Amino acid sequence: MKGLTDWLLGLHGIAVYGMVGLLVFAEDALFVGFVLPGETAAVLGGVTAALGHTALPLILVVVIAAAILGDTVGFEVGRYFGPRLLRMRALSRHAGRLDSARKMLADRGGTAVFLGRFVAFFRATMPALAGMSGMRYLKFLTFNAAGGIVWGTAVVLLGYLAGNSYTRVERTFGRAAALVVAGIVVIVIVVWRIRKHRRERVS
Repeated sequence: MKGLTDWLLGLHGIAVYGMVGLLVFAEDALFVGFVLPGETAAVLGGVTAALGHTALPLILVVVIAAAILGDTVGFEVGRYFGPRLLRMRALSRHAGRLDSARKMLADRGGTAVFLGRFVAFFRATMPALAGMSGMRYLKFLTFNAAGGIVWGTAVVLLGYLAGNSYTRVERTFGRAAALVVAGIVVIVIVVWRIRKHRRERVS
């Protein structure tokens, strides 16, 4: 993951927009997003805007559009190929979590599509499961777009604020202090993600 971070932050302009958009899109469209760093790429997209490598409004549009389009492709993949995908050996170890996602979808409908956007595993699988369930596309699109806009805006701004905080601390107190602050932030994020992952596994 550190290699991806360093590589993305070293890019500028069109290359950043393209790679961030591709990773966010692939996370949802390919039904295997739980192994693709779409959320990380979106956060790093915000960081690149803070560093001046990209424009914040444009990276927001790229992330939101990629999220909505990726979910749409995932919906169609589930609609036409869902049963075959579920029989894949790679997904067998996730059977319990898939059952949880399907139950959530059955109980909450479109709301599950919206809420699923904020949980890594559900973000990757919910669009395909919605397509398999026979949900009307217009209903799916409504909740998909709402989730994409809220999630995309939140994660990009998170990265943007983190990047701005780093540069402000570095300018005021020096690089050493900035690295200490960055380290604390990274530790907090890692602990939060581990706890979140454990809660997802329990659910």
